[in-house]
Amino acid sequence: MPQDLILVGIFGAAHGVRGEIRLKSYTGDALAIADYPRLTDESGKIKFKLVSARPVKDDILVVRVDGVADRTAAEKLTNQSIYIARTDLPPADEEEFYHADLLGLRVETRDGALIGTIANVLNFGAGDILDVRPELGDNLLLPFTKKVVPIVEIANRRVIVDMPDEVIVREEDAGEGEA
Repeated sequence: MPQDLILVGIFGAAHGVRGEIRLKSYTGDALAIADYPRLTDESGKIKFKLVSARPVKDDILVVRVDGVADRTAAEKLTNQSIYIARTDLPPADEEEFYHADLLGLRVETRDGALIGTIANVLNFGAGDILDVRPELGDNLLLPFTKKVVPIVEIANRRVIVDMPDEVIVREEDAGEGEA
């Protein structure tokens, strides 16, 4: 995949018999994907133009793709990922970041100690989590909050984190009858 492509959605199952297809949008505003000018496949060679889009729920849309006129043609797109060139995306607002811009950034403490690099940005519904891959050992999961990650320097390819001085491990009560 060309480095400047950003995953913005994936086609799902065909919807009806007239060529519509479900689309899971990864954009902040699900319908915004229909406004992007140059949607492509992973290679950048196959182009997609969405001629209509309507929400079904949350981030799921039903779309019509230019040149797709029946169910058979729509079924051929099932599970096809959709990308856009990074240069076609608007600039991120202040204190907002595209996940793709965070991947690979160095994670350092305030005194410059390297913790690892950002391998992924996860979100299970309660906010973004940075999946940090250290040089040795298991990955660390850090909440992507201002308190834990006070400094993000995209241009310098790093983030600064405030790690706790000590980690407290709460073990199950070992003894019985203790007050």
